[in-house]
Formats: sequence, C-alpha cells, structure tokens
Amino acid sequence: MTLDGVVRRAFEEALDPRDVICDEVRCRAYECDGLTGYRVVPELVLLPRDAAQVAAAVRVCAEHAVPFVARGAGTGLSGGALPVADGVVISLARLKRVLEVDPVDRLAVVEPGVTNLEITAAAAPHGLYYAPDPSSQQVCTIGGNVAENSGGAHCLKYGFTTNHVLSCEVVLPDGSLVTLGGDSGEQAGPDLRGVFLGSEGTLGITTKITVRLLRTPESVRTLLADFPSVTAAGDVVSDVVAAGIVPAAVEMMDTLAIEAAEQAVHAGYTLGTPAALVVELDGPEAECDVQFEQVKEICERHGCTRLHIAGSAEERAAIWRGRKAAFAAVGRISPDYFVQDGVVPRTRLAEVLGRIAEMGDEAGLRVANVFHAGDGNLHPLVLYSAAAGETERAEHLSGAIAELCVELGGSLSGEHGIGTDKACSMPKMFGEEDLETMRRVRSAFDPAGICNPGKVLPTPRLCGERPGRYRPHALEEAGVIERL
Repeated sequence: MTLDGVVRRAFEEALDPRDVICDEVRCRAYECDGLTGYRVVPELVLLPRDAAQVAAAVRVCAEHAVPFVARGAGTGLSGGALPVADGVVISLARLKRVLEVDPVDRLAVVEPGVTNLEITAAAAPHGLYYAPDPSSQQVCTIGGNVAENSGGAHCLKYGFTTNHVLSCEVVLPDGSLVTLGGDSGEQAGPDLRGVFLGSEGTLGITTKITVRLLRTPESVRTLLADFPSVTAAGDVVSDVVAAGIVPAAVEMMDTLAIEAAEQAVHAGYTLGTPAALVVELDGPEAECDVQFEQVKEICERHGCTRLHIAGSAEERAAIWRGRKAAFAAVGRISPDYFVQDGVVPRTRLAEVLGRIAEMGDEAGLRVANVFHAGDGNLHPLVLYSAAAGETERAEHLSGAIAELCVELGGSLSGEHGIGTDKACSMPKMFGEEDLETMRRVRSAFDPAGICNPGKVLPTPRLCGERPGRYRPHALEEAGVIERL
C-alpha cells in the first residue's frame, strides 16, 4: 500500500503540513533504531507537537487502516521502532516538556520526549532524583523507557521503569485518550498501567507520564575491582548477595569491553584484565561504611588483583563513564556489532559466559560482555564485519545466545525488549497458549492490528523473511487468499 493524496492531506489537516515529512531522503533518517541491521523507510513521518495532535494523527491512521510506529530517540536495541514500509512513523521528539515537579509528593509529570537524565536534572534542586538509569540515559527518552520497561545499572536495588511510573496518559489505537494508573500507581480493576508498561509500543502511544522520585542518598560508595577470571568475579557477586548486602549496582565487564571503553573514554580501567566489577553502595552513611568494608573483604578473598576505590565524585563519575560508554565504544574495535540482551540466574553467570565464548569460537566471531551482574542481565556484544560477509553468522550467534539464556533458566530479554530482533524466539520461552493470550490482549487494545505491527509476537512473515515492503503471494494476487 502506498499512501494516497487523501490520506496525506488528512495528516496535514490533523497536524500542520510542515510537520508531515514525505520526502524519502528525510524519511530515511527514521529507517531504523539502534538495531541498525534492520532498516525500512516509512511512507511518512509525522511530528506532532502535543497530545491532541498525536491523537488526531492516530485517528487518521485508524480511519484509513494505516499502520503506525511511535518513535522516541531511536536508541532502542531490539528493532522495536522499526517502521512499516506502507505506514507512518509518529515521532514524539517535540513532546519534551517537564510539566511538573512536586517535591512534597515526590513525583514529576513529563512528556514522552523528555530524556531520562533530564528528569533527574529537574528534580535535583529539591534533593530528589529519578532512579532508573539506562546506559543511554543522556539521550534515551522516558517514552521509550516506558515502552521497553527499561532498567539500568541501578535496577538491582531500585527496580525497573514499572516500579517508578505511577500513571500514563495514552493514545489508544483508535485515537481515544485515556489515563492508566493514578497518583498512587494503582487504579480500580485490572492493572492496565502494568499491562501497558513494557508493551513495546504495541498497545498505544504514551503522551504524558507521572514518575516517582526518590530522595538523593546520604552516602554513595563506589569501587572498581579486577579479577583473574570471570568465575572469580561471579563468585564475588554471589557472596555479596548471600551476605545480605543489596548494592545499588553490580556491573561486570570483560577484556574486550574494557579495551573498547578505555579507547573511548580513558576511564582508568586495567587493560587485559579478564573481568572487572563495578560495585556501588548507597544509603545512610553508617550502613554504607560497614557494608563497603564487607564488600572489599569479599573481593580480596576471591583474588582481586586491583581494587580502586573512588575517592571523589569525579573519580566515581569516571568509573561510570567507562561502564556506560561500553556499548558505543565497541565501534572502536569492530566495524559492526549486535547488542544482545538476556537474563540468567546469577549463579549461572560463569557457565553462560563460558558457553558464549565457545559459541563465539565456533562461529569465528568475537563476543564482548558487559552486563548487570547483580541480577544476571547479560549484554553480549557480537562483533562482526558486514563488509567481510559475516552478518548472517553474527545474527545467528546473537539469536542463539538469547535462546541459550532461556535454556539455562532465564529469559530472552531483561530490558531491551523483544521487538523485531527476538520475536521469532518467543516460542522458545512461551507455549502456544501463552502466545495466544498475548495476542488476545493485544487485539483488545488494537483490533485492527495497526499499532506497531510485526513486533514482539512471531508471525509467519516476520519469521520467514527479512522485514521490508510486503510482497503478495501469487494466490493472494489471484484472489484465492487474503492478507489479514
């Protein structure tokens, strides 16, 4: 389907002609998200300026059966914002106001285009902050965080986006505007707020979000520890948790990830070390001091080869700069890479990393590892060269790693979502009855199937060919079968 002039004019009337992009060159800027291996150029890109225009645009989509995909900053890593060739992209980049910061009730009301870090910046003068902190927090938007139920380094202690969002104003796929949740995070009846959070843009578009703010901790203590093996570092994580200590964050990086990060930001990590742990504690000063000494003792007991304790806010920032630069920094040691996201029980970290190394050797590809060790949320980075014809091997290895996580008692995704990337692996984790229940929930919100189609749930087309413009089957052209 190519959108005709009538539909285009309807979008121009709903918004402003200047906010409807139809030039193919300009539309190409929206052809993918952070998963650049999948690319589709949309028919149109819409740039609404407020919730009313978002709703008006969606009503046009509903009236003319035009599929649409909401887009935030485009930093997602699962192809969740991949456009539909015969549809439109609705960009929320212009909805970027912080509408309210309430220091008494400790909440903020923001539009979806506000970046994650901007929420903390707005709350900081009141001694408050927003806890979820994805590595891309400087650029990723709260709307995208809601769609993917993002976490971040500090989710071990503080939880994911769903634990910090009280309510969402949502444009449903028919163009109606509703509020899910409330000021307390609860509402009568089914937990529709919980259903919507993490639905990857398949149930509607959020246009206003109320988030919970936390008091800035009295004390923060951070250390960077090197270990002779991933196993030793993993044992530290298990022993810290077994001691009854819940760190704010426990992050692990391997040799390749450290090499990339050091080339990019020179954060002071040790080149060549097999594994490095970043451990951070926060809370009351007396509690932090006692627990920090316990963590140091556990690190030393497991053969720590270097222990660097951040002595200032600047040193702490440098340690985190190295960790949070890792994804982008891998581009310095490989021309192309896939970022994977899976979860395993933390007691099986050493096992899964050993298996990943074996799988990488068998495929003839390198794999860098950087992950949230405290909750077993892995982020293997499969390094490859498209120019050398390694794309298919890398894609297969990346998918096999995600399915390995399920095999070891974990899940396909911790925070990046399923999107296009892992939809075909969903049957590895869920039975047909589970998947059918998900389809029914989705159909209750979107009976026409126009809201971010082709994501999360496996379909014959998605799992049988690469995304792109639809090509009708010969029987469909003959009128024997029809496309639903």
